Amino acid sequence: MRNYPHIPGIDFAGTVERSESPEFAPGDPVILTGWRVGEMQWGGYAERARVKASFLVRRPDGLTARQAMAVGTAGLTAMLAVFALERHGLHSGAGDVLVTGAAGGVGSVAVSLLSRLGHRVVASTGRPELRGYLTELGAAELIDRATLAAEPSRPLDSERWAGAVDAVGGTTLATILTQLYYRASVAACGLAGGSEVQATVIPFLLRGVNLLGIDSVMCPREERIEAWRRLARDLPLDRLERMTQTLPLSALPDLAPQILKGEVRGRTVINVNG
Repeated sequence: MRNYPHIPGIDFAGTVERSESPEFAPGDPVILTGWRVGEMQWGGYAERARVKASFLVRRPDGLTARQAMAVGTAGLTAMLAVFALERHGLHSGAGDVLVTGAAGGVGSVAVSLLSRLGHRVVASTGRPELRGYLTELGAAELIDRATLAAEPSRPLDSERWAGAVDAVGGTTLATILTQLYYRASVAACGLAGGSEVQATVIPFLLRGVNLLGIDSVMCPREERIEAWRRLARDLPLDRLERMTQTLPLSALPDLAPQILKGEVRGRTVINVNG
């Protein structure tokens, strides 16, 4: 946030009340994620918002507004990561697919999506008490995040991953690069473990691996529309429900420090009317 007073909130779902665009009419169900809304302009923690029509995506049939916000930016990011891996050759049966930060928002949706799409998902987490939660979301195996967090001891390790969705960054991402299958890819979409990556070019030169950057904020609109279509089709709604809690707007001051400490799992929907 750059200026005060300010209304944050990078996501919202609701119904069009008034439109100056021929693309939307009053009553249309819509979703907004990204475009720096909540940062550069007033955002979603309000009962009403006014935004450019080009920022909106029509809410797909089969998703309620609450479900759309349970997905939110985190789920959209996870879907974009899956898109990128698929474009670079990942297919079901190729081998184990790693998800780091698996109990977080991006991770929880990624585990659910990838397992539904037929992949054997290995979930990396520092919270072993969430084994049951991650297994319910579709993880076939859990590993301790500490096994990936140490600096790689050599430029190439044994091939282990057919693909990866990494929300951690730092040394974890560097380690993943040394363990990818030949020509496999990792989709990088977070920096919970640090923004610097101490790596060598050896995995790129000898194994032809791919490091795929994922940005959900300024992602082109057509790709967003396709991502929401796929989310409505491929994300199991029962698993989405398991990872989601709903809280009133008044809970935000207590919720924020919990999120920063990594004490919140999955997704939290804020009811701005509460």
